[in-house]
Amino acid sequence: MIFNTKNRVELINITDDVAEALEESGIKEGLCLVNAMHITASVFINDHERGLWKDCHNWLERLAPHEPISQYHHNLTGEDNGDAHLKRQVMGREVVIAITEGRLDFGPWEQIFYGEFDGRRPKRVLVKIIGA
Repeated sequence: MIFNTKNRVELINITDDVAEALEESGIKEGLCLVNAMHITASVFINDHERGLWKDCHNWLERLAPHEPISQYHHNLTGEDNGDAHLKRQVMGREVVIAITEGRLDFGPWEQIFYGEFDGRRPKRVLVKIIGA
């Protein structure tokens, strides 16, 4: 999957995309790896609720505010995304979901999300499905 977000920071529900990849694979029992293939993006599992997303955004911005960009040594190289690297570190790189009877085996309310922290350009998500 390729994402090209309109905003610098976005959270995108990719559960249906991953479920579609699983269906196409024909795997009935196994594991599904979903991995953000960029150092300033994340894949994670959580609830899809608007208030929670606002809380996540605010919390991440308090942990690693984008500005002033001069606060990050990384940005001394000419970059402006030091905060995005830290946000990715907190939110994680990948998730692994069990596959049971041909379906993603989630707990209540769980869904898969792609977190973009330095967007507005193409970013890739890798989906690997193994099993029988």
